[in-house]
Amino acid sequence: MKRSAELQLKSRLQGAANQPKYNLPPWLIADLRSDHAGETGAVYIYKGILAVSRDKAVRTFAQHHLATEEKHLAIFSRLLTRKQQTYLLPLWRLMGWLTGALPSLFGPTAVYATIVAVERFVDDHYEYQIKRLSPEGPYRELRQLLIDCQLDECAHRDEAALLAGKRLGVLTKAWQSIVGLGSKIAVFFAKRI
Repeated sequence: MKRSAELQLKSRLQGAANQPKYNLPPWLIADLRSDHAGETGAVYIYKGILAVSRDKAVRTFAQHHLATEEKHLAIFSRLLTRKQQTYLLPLWRLMGWLTGALPSLFGPTAVYATIVAVERFVDDHYEYQIKRLSPEGPYRELRQLLIDCQLDECAHRDEAALLAGKRLGVLTKAWQSIVGLGSKIAVFFAKRI
């Protein structure tokens, strides 16, 4: 049963990825640009974790989720031309890497709490975009792609929350706020530059 669901998802993702790159309205290109930038940042968050963390469980977690984020990034890369992508990708790579590497210096709880903060934001971000697209409209395949990506990101968030535990310290909560604010700022600029 699971294999069948995976094949259906793969088919849907390939269908969305094959949509014309040049006939998208500007507002949708801006949304997709922010998604592409976000997935770039996510890939580098996990690369930063893997560069610094020596905790076996954290590394396994990061490797597993890195594979998902790389798939997402490949899909969004096919949806946009290079010219349609944000010019700030080098900055997103650096900031993503630092967002993964810095909490890795403080241990597993900090890493997992960071992922929770990022994925909370991503869940809301995708939800906003999903609501803008009609399930019967011309971008229904793209809408389903966003739903599928959102489900993956929520699974990352829920797994990280379980691993982080319920009792987070004041500094960890402050870090989560900084990560959430940074994500909002990143989307603002990614849509425009």
